[in-house]
Amino acid sequence: MRALVFFFVWAFGLEKPLIAVAQDSIPPDFVELKKRIPDVILDIRYASTRNFTEAQIYDCPRCLLRPEVAEALAKAQIALKKQGYKLKIFDCYRPRAYQQRLWDKVPNPNYVTPPAKGSHHSRGAAVDLTLVDASNKELDMGTPYDYFGVKAHTDYTQLPKNVLENRKLLKNTLESVGFKGIRTEWWHFSYRKKTYPLSGYLWPCPED
Repeated sequence: MRALVFFFVWAFGLEKPLIAVAQDSIPPDFVELKKRIPDVILDIRYASTRNFTEAQIYDCPRCLLRPEVAEALAKAQIALKKQGYKLKIFDCYRPRAYQQRLWDKVPNPNYVTPPAKGSHHSRGAAVDLTLVDASNKELDMGTPYDYFGVKAHTDYTQLPKNVLENRKLLKNTLESVGFKGIRTEWWHFSYRKKTYPLSGYLWPCPED
């Protein structure tokens, strides 16, 4: 028997009421990225302890995004493959319940968006990612993912030439399909061509 999963529509600033509906599949306003881009590399860090909190935040790893966001990444993947590279994804949609878990671990707005405000991840419109080569080896970006220091800032230039070029390739490719990065994290990009509401949909995990 499948676990019961609740789909919450969080209506912050809207007139719609909070709705809870039992879900047995992904709702139509989300897409499983692996189905849209079969050869994308997934390494969902918050579904493990291999993240800056050293705690498992997600019950199981999945990468869901809004359809337009997934489509934009598909275009980026096509462009990158022509140059011998592919996308590797660290984080996608983050349900509000998991945003709360993250905040409970690190209640610091400098590093984690407060759940009441909601991040672009909780809207299904943001990704954390990097690039890999034809052998699926990560390109050198100067720091690991989730490194919170000045070397991870996109305006930090005291880095080897190849690192700066790798970051530029990631940035230019994502911006060309509608994403925008942030200054403090070279890996974070949000889709800017459309706005989305916060969501509490919690994806189901495979049965044990």
